[in-house]
Amino acid sequence: MVLLLLNHGEFTKRAFLNGRIDLSQAEAIIDIINSKTEKEVKASVKQLNGYLSEKLSNIKEKVMEILVDIEASIDYPEYDIEEVTNIKVLSILEDIKRELKSLQSTFDNGKIIKDGIRVAIIGRPNAGKSSLLNAILKEDRAIVTEYEGTTRDTIEEFIQIDGIPIKITDTAGIRNTEDVIEKIGISKSKEAAENADLIIAIIDSSKELNDEDREILEFIKNKKSIILLNKMDLSIKVSECYIRNIIGEKIILQISALNKDGIEKLFESISEMYNLNEIEVDDSLTITNNRHKQVINKMEEDVKKAKQSVESKMPIDIITIHITDILSEIGSITGESVSEDIINEIFKKFCLRKVRKIKNYKYEQYFLFHI
Repeated sequence: MVLLLLNHGEFTKRAFLNGRIDLSQAEAIIDIINSKTEKEVKASVKQLNGYLSEKLSNIKEKVMEILVDIEASIDYPEYDIEEVTNIKVLSILEDIKRELKSLQSTFDNGKIIKDGIRVAIIGRPNAGKSSLLNAILKEDRAIVTEYEGTTRDTIEEFIQIDGIPIKITDTAGIRNTEDVIEKIGISKSKEAAENADLIIAIIDSSKELNDEDREILEFIKNKKSIILLNKMDLSIKVSECYIRNIIGEKIILQISALNKDGIEKLFESISEMYNLNEIEVDDSLTITNNRHKQVINKMEEDVKKAKQSVESKMPIDIITIHITDILSEIGSITGESVSEDIINEIFKKFCLRKVRKIKNYKYEQYFLFHI
């Protein structure tokens, strides 16, 4: 366990202000501290190593080359080199666009690596939601009784599948009730399901479908979801074929949450659904920071505007504005052109804490060295 104490990022901020690291590297340290999986650590360490800074530096050099050529066409109008300059500018802008697209292509995986997948377990009372959560966690986290309405609030826990964080939310059973407290829990259940990336709808297959089951199946019909037919250890009254006739093409699995049968198949289905085993961070940079994502998207828009200005033969001043905007956006990531308010806001994310355990020894050493 690394027992490094950070006083609101004081040492990292000092390293940034003294030029030892840039702002993107400082943010990588925050991400390492808050990482939930080794894949997230690896992605953040690449950024700490300067992979993003290097790519942005390459783009900056190309932008500077454009500005030099534009300046030359302004200073020496008698040589009539504007047309040649425009052709070269368009070529360089196309190169920059390709590099930005390459970074943008990592956003989806980066979001999954950092934020994980939000999964909501929904079902009618006593369908086996809490038993499923306990089976997934391999511990008695949720109270399980034969009485309906035991779970009245959401319970959230994290697991990992193929190195990706999965946020599991167990919810209150969905049914019609006059109980005020239970109504609040059901409302939270529906909210959790609406906000989830994936819904696991659990059906008690030992009982005939009722109106509550049908309401749940209708709710998930057009959502990313997996249906679990629970209590396969009992007499089956609801078949997979029957459910498929109601809901169409969905992943339907038979499980026994109580006996922990079928849980591994559920994990495999989630992994296949999101191609989790294909998400790797060893060979390339992956953008996991949402601020960086927004800035890179804006840079891509600036490149588009600059190209349109050149192709429309707009005045050189207009073209230059869009080109220099790209430089400004690069600086907002590296910290060269960012407001003090943004810097302070970023370093507020540091707090006094123990750093999470990093299994790979070389990461521990690098992290300590740069702090």
